[in-house]
Amino acid sequence: MNSAKLEIACFNLQSAMIAQQGCADRIELCADLSAGGVTPNYGTVETARKLITVDLSIMVRPRGGNFVYSDEEFSMMEKDILYFKELHVNGFVFGILHSNGSVNKKQCKELVKLAGSIPCTFHRAFDVCADMSRALEDVIECGFKTVLTSGQALSAVDGIDSLNILMAKSQGRICIMPGGGIRSTNIDVLRKKVRSAYYHSSAILRHDIADLDEVNLLKEKLL
Repeated sequence: MNSAKLEIACFNLQSAMIAQQGCADRIELCADLSAGGVTPNYGTVETARKLITVDLSIMVRPRGGNFVYSDEEFSMMEKDILYFKELHVNGFVFGILHSNGSVNKKQCKELVKLAGSIPCTFHRAFDVCADMSRALEDVIECGFKTVLTSGQALSAVDGIDSLNILMAKSQGRICIMPGGGIRSTNIDVLRKKVRSAYYHSSAILRHDIADLDEVNLLKEKLL
């Protein structure tokens, strides 16, 4: 089995430093664990960019809740991407939907274009899309390089069958990155049944701080 890479979702700078110490391949930096992740403040990203040498992706999500945004919220997302581009981050993570559960291709395409050469990940807004197969094609059409998903289940392990369907449908056009409840205790099951190039975990065992031993274990099991 070929080795795979590890992305750690970090909700604070301390977790990002721990993820780097544990040799995570990429850090997804966001804020507010209780909301499932929102855009971190500029100061946090500025500091992280100085301290983090591994790939650093930034969540661009103006608030918790649904993924249908007002014109004002969309404008905020545009401004955030432009600002973070100046800091030379390595990726953006976002997802925008219509109220009917379909991908808002117009707004997503605009943000992907704004990101330019910086790759974009469509986050777990994907897991509430009304039609998973249609959403996959829409996300690919928008120019995203990765989609983070649990296969529309409560956890990635529960969504293994759907993840395999997505892997087959993607035909290498986009990276299907399993995420949702992944820990060192269950990643072996996923790896055996879903041959992805990247896996996503917060490595949080308590509170809101990544656990170094957990990061190390996750990384070890992906080798």
